[in-house]
Amino acid sequence: MLQTHIPILGFAAFSGTGKTTLLTQLIPILKNHKLRIGLIKHSHHNFEIDQPGKDSYRLRKAGALTVLLASKHRRAIITEIEPAQEPKLADQLQVIDQGNLDLILVEGFKAELFPKIEIHRPALNKPLMYPNDPNIIAVASDSPLELPKHLLGFDLNNPNMIADYILNQFLERKHD
Repeated sequence: MLQTHIPILGFAAFSGTGKTTLLTQLIPILKNHKLRIGLIKHSHHNFEIDQPGKDSYRLRKAGALTVLLASKHRRAIITEIEPAQEPKLADQLQVIDQGNLDLILVEGFKAELFPKIEIHRPALNKPLMYPNDPNIIAVASDSPLELPKHLLGFDLNNPNMIADYILNQFLERKHD
C-alpha cells in the first residue's frame, strides 16, 4: 500500500465510465463538510497545461525542465518527464502538499495498490474490475449488481450516498 500522511481514496474505471463526472459531484459535497480535498488525476494523453504564447509555455519550450507559475490565487508546477514514462502514484504523492489537505481523491492509477471505488456501467459491456483487484472496497454502478459480501454497492447516480460513506465510514476507519 502507498504511504500517505492523510487518507487516499481512488476511483477506478474504464475510460468513458464517468469518473470525472462523479468526482465533480462528490468534491462540492465533501467540501461542504469542511474537508480540504486534493485530487490526483492520471492522464493517458500528452497534455499542455499552459498555452502557446504565454511566458510559462515559452520558457518551458526554451528548455526549462520545471516551471513554477505563481500568483496570489494559485500555483502550478509544470515538470517535463524525461525520458517519458508512465507516472507512478507514489511519485505524485511526494509532490502534492498533504499538509493542508484532509483527503486525497485519485482518478485513475487503477493498477496501483490503494483503496478504490470501482465505477461500473453495465451498458458499456466492460468487465468488472473488482475480481482482479483486492484493493477495490466498493462498486458504484448505474444498475443494481450482485456483489460479494465484502464489497459495498453504491448507486452511481446518488453522489450523496457515496459522500456519506466517505465521511462516515472511510474516513473514520482511517482515523483508528
